[in-house]
Amino acid sequence: MPPRQGATPLGHEPAGEIAEIGADVTGLAVGDHVVLNPMAADDGIIDSGGAQGGLSEYVLIRGAEVGKHLVTVPKHIPFEVAALNEPMAVATHAVNRLEPKPGQKAVVFGAGPIGLGAAVGLKLRGAAHVTVVDVVPNRLAKALKIGADAVIDSSQEDVTTRLLELHGEAPRYFGRHGKPATDLYLDAAGVPAVIDTVLASARHGARLSGVAVHKKPVPIDFGPLLTSELTIALAMGYPTEIFEVTKDLIEHWEKYALIVSDVLPYDQVEQALTLAATPGAADKVVVTLP
Repeated sequence: MPPRQGATPLGHEPAGEIAEIGADVTGLAVGDHVVLNPMAADDGIIDSGGAQGGLSEYVLIRGAEVGKHLVTVPKHIPFEVAALNEPMAVATHAVNRLEPKPGQKAVVFGAGPIGLGAAVGLKLRGAAHVTVVDVVPNRLAKALKIGADAVIDSSQEDVTTRLLELHGEAPRYFGRHGKPATDLYLDAAGVPAVIDTVLASARHGARLSGVAVHKKPVPIDFGPLLTSELTIALAMGYPTEIFEVTKDLIEHWEKYALIVSDVLPYDQVEQALTLAATPGAADKVVVTLP
């Protein structure tokens, strides 16, 4: 990635132990376990083209400030769970863009780490019913384990029909009828079929949050969509959520731990990267240093 094509330090989701502190650093001590804000490093983003990466023996945080660059986590939280802090902040921002209210019904498309994190976040914020949609059976099974109320295999079932069964039918509005009473839609899958399904299913006043990266254009016909008054909000990064999510991660760490599928030692880092890059081979891969 620019500006270090061919020599980009890797590791954008780090957690670690403080090995040394500068004389002017306050509120931290050697041995503290911490999670980092990769976007706040003074020498550029950690990974993603920055000067440092989390897959290093040491990461130097210049001008370290608690609450800006890093926060501590209790030592009973396993590092492989603490390392979820960054992706769970991404998921939390996607949830926040929905402006969820207790008692609402939601559906999450995509049961990867971000989708699962969003499902957990929606339940923690009082969603009455959360459905997760995917096509991979083991991911759907994991969605139920982390607290989803129902799952849909979209390769086997019609999503709209199933949502009508799960969430009921929304009241008729300006001729719109037969729509599921689903309030919130979250796209963590990034395939055109998700958007097509949401646009065809949306009840009046529904909200859609898009956190997935779409690699192909998705056409939208605003004509029939007008009477839905659908709100579409895109979600990128974590403007405020990077350490807001930490308290959820600490309190519910055993639930978040289910998202991690593979933990490999540092001497198998190449295998870990290959595993993570192979579709369907793993859910969330974490590398641990000695």
